[in-house]
Amino acid sequence: MTPAQLSRTVLCAVRRAVDDGELNVTVPERVVVGEPGPGGCGDFATAVALRLAPSAGQPARRVAEVLRARLVGTEGIRDVVVTGPGFLNISLDARVDPVAALVREIREKGARYGHGDALAGQVVTLRVPYEVRAEVVADAVVRLIRAQGGHAVVEHEPAGRQGDDPGTVGHAGSISPLSARSAADHDPLTGPPSHPTPLRPRPAPQDPSPLGRDAARWALLHPAPHDRPRISAEHLVQREGNPLFRVRYAHARVRSLSRNASRLGFAAEPGPLGAEAGAGLLTPLADHPRILAAAATHRAPDRLARHLVTVADAVLPLLPSVLPVGEEKPSAAHRARLALAEAAGQVLAGGLSLLGIDAPEHL
Repeated sequence: MTPAQLSRTVLCAVRRAVDDGELNVTVPERVVVGEPGPGGCGDFATAVALRLAPSAGQPARRVAEVLRARLVGTEGIRDVVVTGPGFLNISLDARVDPVAALVREIREKGARYGHGDALAGQVVTLRVPYEVRAEVVADAVVRLIRAQGGHAVVEHEPAGRQGDDPGTVGHAGSISPLSARSAADHDPLTGPPSHPTPLRPRPAPQDPSPLGRDAARWALLHPAPHDRPRISAEHLVQREGNPLFRVRYAHARVRSLSRNASRLGFAAEPGPLGAEAGAGLLTPLADHPRILAAAATHRAPDRLARHLVTVADAVLPLLPSVLPVGEEKPSAAHRARLALAEAAGQVLAGGLSLLGIDAPEHL
């Protein structure tokens, strides 16, 4: 059972409790599950009961017990324990390996892992000024919307409405292909464009193109829209303090490990990792589909950029344990760790692609 499947299982429990009249709440669109926090237990935990308690008019622990009764005995679930103010801690059947199941899902879906239908059939019209950051953000939003089954149309504001910031820098040139799109560039099968949505992030203080395409796009996309981007050589420095470097370095390291494993005669195979390998990586990988949907829905590629930093920081501690050391022979645990590392690399590559940034094979 993957985290996504468990999320749907918990959601079904909420829906059944509502249908049975035990909870008077609006069924949420999704339920977030993750690794148990301090004081928790089991394989996964969710705070859905705390989220529903105010509208249910019941204590969170009571809501949690209602849901627990509907989860216990479900196929693939061994036990459910309520802890703290109302956290549901879920233990999976011993025959179920949630990490291996998630890794298999990522390997099967490849670059499309996390793509969905949250915006299926929708045509979103984005109205942007002729300004470098706005155009780069709009380009990334177009990619994100497409990944969620929607279509985006880009319009530019009239020249007289470029408005308010004397530091505004002109259009994106070589770092964004947005200038090739227009309001007429849409798929007729999806219907007419929506009412325009203004997309006006805080402008770049100077031309970012001297940084090069990838670093320039990251400098404009990583900060929140209301934050002024910093256009400086810090985005080119190859050290841990540079988030872009960590993301690209993590991907390049994973690709290098795959090549070295091939030379040693073994390949990735999902399975038990052994010891505490991969701790902290399951949650960000499982959360990737939710992050992509939220980034598209809220027109916020910065959410994806920050998520990629989280994934990179979670996978880097795993990498030293992937290959055998000294006289050690490749084992099932090594193959499983390589599979997990490659899954993280796939998420990093797919996320960077949606931001319009290359994922390097070497760095």
